[in-house]
Amino acid sequence: MNSYDVIIIGAGAAGLMCAIEAGKRGRRVWLIDHMAKIAEKIRISGGGRCNFTNIYTQSQHYLSQNSHFCKSALAQFTPQDFIQLVNKHHIAFHEKKLGQLFCDHSSLQIIDMLLSEMRQAKVTLSEQIHVTRIEALSDGYQLITSKGIQTCSALVIATGGLSIPKIGASNFGYEVAKKFGLNVIKPRPGLVPLTFDGPLLEQCSTLSGVSLDAMVQYDRQSFSEGLLFTHRGLSGPSILQISSYWEQGQAIQVNFLPGIDLYSILKNKKQSQPKLHISNVLAEQLPKRVIQHFCEQQGLSGTIGSLSDRQLAKIAETIQAWLVWPTGTEGYRKAEVTVGGVDTNELSSRTMEAKKRPGLYFIGEVVDVTGHLGGFNFQWAWSSGFAAGQSV
Repeated sequence: MNSYDVIIIGAGAAGLMCAIEAGKRGRRVWLIDHMAKIAEKIRISGGGRCNFTNIYTQSQHYLSQNSHFCKSALAQFTPQDFIQLVNKHHIAFHEKKLGQLFCDHSSLQIIDMLLSEMRQAKVTLSEQIHVTRIEALSDGYQLITSKGIQTCSALVIATGGLSIPKIGASNFGYEVAKKFGLNVIKPRPGLVPLTFDGPLLEQCSTLSGVSLDAMVQYDRQSFSEGLLFTHRGLSGPSILQISSYWEQGQAIQVNFLPGIDLYSILKNKKQSQPKLHISNVLAEQLPKRVIQHFCEQQGLSGTIGSLSDRQLAKIAETIQAWLVWPTGTEGYRKAEVTVGGVDTNELSSRTMEAKKRPGLYFIGEVVDVTGHLGGFNFQWAWSSGFAAGQSV
């Protein structure tokens, strides 16, 4: 039997950061993972360049049953703090758009940086360790593992959510929470493409591969970014963003021309160039493939001068307020994150410790805090890992 001050289950972004911070405080730390390769989500993110943070990170960029929960951890370890660490290791990076920071070369640089910091902090790392049982002791926790019985004063669960099962995602963290009496908000896929069936699927399939900027709205949330038609439905940043909010059976609204008054443009064209074909007028605003399909679907032909103002208003409404009902999502296989998780009401927002289970911590994606697309989820991993690392 071995005894540690801290055992951290899950060697992803949050687990690595927690291990580094705990090790720097002189704690004896054992960081374990059930996979042969650790930090796979870091490796594959950002097209292999890792969108490691967002300089505009604020609490409003996160979904949670408690919108204020993330504030404390984000304040303890900010994007600027992580950038300072990146600079310390001389990793070149750039801002792509909207505050998103990417490595110039490879996401492996971020992994190497974290492993280097971990070694300096004298953390013990073990891969392919399977935990079959966890029991509470009077002064900590006992783990039955594939490497024997291990005990610790503080146990940190950093096992992530259910997204991308091929790299090792599992419900392990949720089961640990339930075992010790903590509530879990029902998980569901987030940042995931939406799917359709019937005529809508046929329309999307016909336009598969076409991308354009669009504003997508659901309830009171809206995102104006790229949209992509796929053979299964809709994807692209704006769709991925809204998917984290969307609920089964509800409609979303798509505006293919945000920020302009299409109806006024069409009326002016009718007055100034009435002999222009309606498809040519619309092709000035949208890709030709989209307009061709739209005109066929709506039965539109002839010149713009031949159309009534009511018809022009209907065209504008269809393009700028397209109401569609997704049938579902592409699921955890394509989801970048998991929405839901360990109820934040069960945890201290300052330390990430379970309120009714001293010494038990939950960090990262396993917690009911889910970031928007664009580096926010990694920042939550760094910040929540740091917060727990100061306490364990």
